[in-house]
Amino acid sequence: MQAYAYLNSPPPVGYGKTISQPFIVALMTDLLEPQPGDVTLEVGAGVGYQAAILSELVNQVYSIELIEELALDTRRRLRNLGYRNVEIGVGNGYYGWSEHAPFDKIVVTAAPDLIPPPLLAQLKPGGKMVIPTGIPDKQQLILVEKSEGGKLATREVLPVRFSELDEGDDFAGAA
Repeated sequence: MQAYAYLNSPPPVGYGKTISQPFIVALMTDLLEPQPGDVTLEVGAGVGYQAAILSELVNQVYSIELIEELALDTRRRLRNLGYRNVEIGVGNGYYGWSEHAPFDKIVVTAAPDLIPPPLLAQLKPGGKMVIPTGIPDKQQLILVEKSEGGKLATREVLPVRFSELDEGDDFAGAA
């Protein structure tokens, strides 16, 4: 991992997966406009990079990882580094984490074909979600804003290429 420290490319994390390159992490974080009191959901914990950044900016981060071993390693890593406002769960992020909803902000680091209805339902009125969507060769990074009245507005930000979001089994629980 150290070899990737100064590169703007997606570093591998094992299990045939990568995490987002630093530019994309920064862009997605900026689009969220995180605030100190926010409760934020991250879909796709990876190695905890995005969660660690968000934890410095918001009150609480809940992060879901589909791969149990990766989630356990990430949880241990973040605890050892002193991050106490991050909780890592094992499960399918397509379904969000209803136990801790609603969320002020949601960031998704894998691409479903369409925005998952459970994530929209768990986004608090006045909240924002950043999510890549689309088929593998035609993905767009989307900013979703939910008005105080619950109306949704979306904006395409830029073309991207992310791993596909699994739409299989429901959430499993905390790691």
